[in-house]
Amino acid sequence: MPHTLRPSLLALAACFTLAACGGDSDGDKPASFTPLEINIAHINDHHSQLEPTANSTLTLDGVATQVDLGGFARLTTLFKGLAGTKNLLKIHAGDAITGTLYYTFYKGEADARMMNTICFDAFALGNHEFDDGDAVLRGFLDELLTPACQTPVLAANIAPAIGTPLAPVTVNDYIKPYTIKEIEGVKVALIGIDIKGKTTNSSRPLETTVFSDEITTAQAVIDQLKQQGIRHFVLVTHQGYDNDKLMAAALTDVDVIIGADSHTLLGDFTAQGLTSSGPYPTVISNKDGKPVCIGQAWEYSKALGLLNVKFDADGAVAACGGQASLVIGDNYKRQDAAGAWVVLADAPKAALTGTLAAVPSVKVATPDAGAAAILQGYTAQVAAEKAKTIGTATEALCLVRVPGESTNRSAGVTGCETANTLARGSDAAQAVAQAFLSSSKRANFALQNAGGVRIPVPAGTLTMNTAFTLLPFTNVIVELDLTGAEVVAALEDAVANHLDAAQSNGSQPYAAGLRWDLDMSKAKGSRFSNVQVKDRVTGAWSALNPAGNYVVATNDFIASGQDGYTTLGVAYKAGRFVNTYLLYTQTFADWVIANGSIARPARADYSHQVVITRSGATLP
Repeated sequence: MPHTLRPSLLALAACFTLAACGGDSDGDKPASFTPLEINIAHINDHHSQLEPTANSTLTLDGVATQVDLGGFARLTTLFKGLAGTKNLLKIHAGDAITGTLYYTFYKGEADARMMNTICFDAFALGNHEFDDGDAVLRGFLDELLTPACQTPVLAANIAPAIGTPLAPVTVNDYIKPYTIKEIEGVKVALIGIDIKGKTTNSSRPLETTVFSDEITTAQAVIDQLKQQGIRHFVLVTHQGYDNDKLMAAALTDVDVIIGADSHTLLGDFTAQGLTSSGPYPTVISNKDGKPVCIGQAWEYSKALGLLNVKFDADGAVAACGGQASLVIGDNYKRQDAAGAWVVLADAPKAALTGTLAAVPSVKVATPDAGAAAILQGYTAQVAAEKAKTIGTATEALCLVRVPGESTNRSAGVTGCETANTLARGSDAAQAVAQAFLSSSKRANFALQNAGGVRIPVPAGTLTMNTAFTLLPFTNVIVELDLTGAEVVAALEDAVANHLDAAQSNGSQPYAAGLRWDLDMSKAKGSRFSNVQVKDRVTGAWSALNPAGNYVVATNDFIASGQDGYTTLGVAYKAGRFVNTYLLYTQTFADWVIANGSIARPARADYSHQVVITRSGATLP
C-alpha cells in the first residue's frame, strides 16, 4: 500500500538537518542490494488521440511510404505482446486528455476506458489534466480507478484542499505521491511529478490546489523513502525533456526518469526520415555521479518506449538501454509513376512487413479487437461531427512552437520536412491568428500562443475534426486595448516565459497583422526589434508606435495573463477588454468556410521575420 507522504516546507527543513537524508543507509558504507533488472514500457501525451494519424509519410526501407501512424488500440496490442517481458512496468507519463472530439464530447471517459485495456502500473498527472478544472478531472479519474485496473494516479507535488473534488476526505483520495512495486522481492518506488508553473499558469486547477517545487519535492520523497530501505527510484515526470535533464543532475539517488510534456522524440529515426531531440535513453549523471536513464515516447499514441535498466549490488544503475519505436499499421501506400499514393499489393506489403520486423525503431501492429470495440462505442457522435467539411488547405500548414526547435512536430506531413529549422515558424499558428483577426472588426492585429495550436494541417480537405483537433480548448476571443509599449512587453514576456523561466515553450507568440525580428541570444527587453503593424485597409506596414493605442484580438486564456503573458493580464484585470464570446474553434472553422480554401501567408506577413536562436544562429 503506498505511503501517503506529502512533503511540506517544515518537513523538508527537518529532513535536511538529518545526517541520513540522502546518505548511505548506515552512514559508513553502501548497503548491499540484490542485483535487479527491470523493463519499463511507457507512453505519454496521447491527448485523446485515440485514432491513428492517417496518411503519415515515413521513409520505410528507403522509400517514402504513407501509413496509419499510432492509434491507441495498436498500443494495447503492443503492451499485451510484452506480457512475458521480465519484470515489466507499464507507465503513462501524463496528458492523457484534451485534444480531440473524444475529449470534447466525453471528458476523459473514452480515454480512461482505453487506458484500462492496458492497465498501467502508474499514471502521472500532466498539466492538461487540469484544463477544465479539478471537478472534470475527477470524472476522468473515476473512470480510470474502476476495479478493473485501479491505476495509481501520481503527483507528489500536488496537494488538493480537503473538501474539494480531488480530495473529498483526504489529500490522497485520488492523487498519490508514489506507488511501490515489489519486483523479485525488491521494492521499486515510482514517484510522480507534475510541472508546477505551466499547470498553474496554463491550465485551470482550483486556486486551493497547491503545486510544490518539482526538484525539492522529488528529493524529499526520495530521501524519506530511502529511510524506509528503498533504494530504486523511478520518477514519472510531466515537465519536459530539458527539465528532466536538469532534475537528474540536481538529485541524489534517482535512477530513472520517464518523462513527458515536451512531446519529445528520442532515438535515431533518420532512416524513417525523422529528426529527434536526443538519444534513447538519454543518460545524465545525478548529484552522486551515478547514471540516470531518461526516456520519453513522443506523442499522440504514435510511439512506445521500452527501457531496460540493470541495477548492481550497490543498488545503482549498472546499465540501461532500449528503444522508442514508431507504431504503425500495415496499410502501406507508395507513389506510383504519376505521383499518386496507392495501396501496396499483398506481396510487396508482406515483404515490407517482414523487413520492418527487423527494424527496432518501427513496430507494425494491428489494433487490439477489444480496445477497438470499446472505441467504436464512442465513434458515432464523434464521426458525425468530424465528417462535416469546412474547406481545403492548398498546402500543408506546418506546426512549430519555437523556430529552430530540435524535434519536428510536423514529422510525416508532406511539405513540412524542415519546418522546425525555418525562421517563419508555425504556419498553423499564423493561420489561427489570421482567423482571429478576420473575426474582429476592431482589432489592429491578432495574437496567438504557439501551444494553443495542437496539430499540423496537411494539404487537402478540412473538416470540423481539423478545427477541433487544431484548437481543442474552450477559449473565446477577446479584444484587448493596449499601448504599443505594452504589446512589445507582452511579446518579451512570452519568450522570457520559456527562455528565462523554463516554463512552457507554448507561450511563443505568433501574430497576424504584426511582425518582428527576434534575437533569442539577447536578454529580456532587447529580444524584439523592428516591430511593425499592418494597416488593415491599405496593407501597408509601419513601425509600432510605443505611445500609440492598439486593439489586439486574442484568446481569453493568454489575455488573462496565463502562459507567462503578464502584461496582457494587467490590462485584462483592469477591464481594458471586450469579450466577443466567439469560441475560437468555431471562429477558425467559420474563417475557413468563408474563404473556401486557405494557404500559407506571404512570407512578408509572417510574424517572425528574422530569427536568431539562443545559440546565436540566424535561421533561414
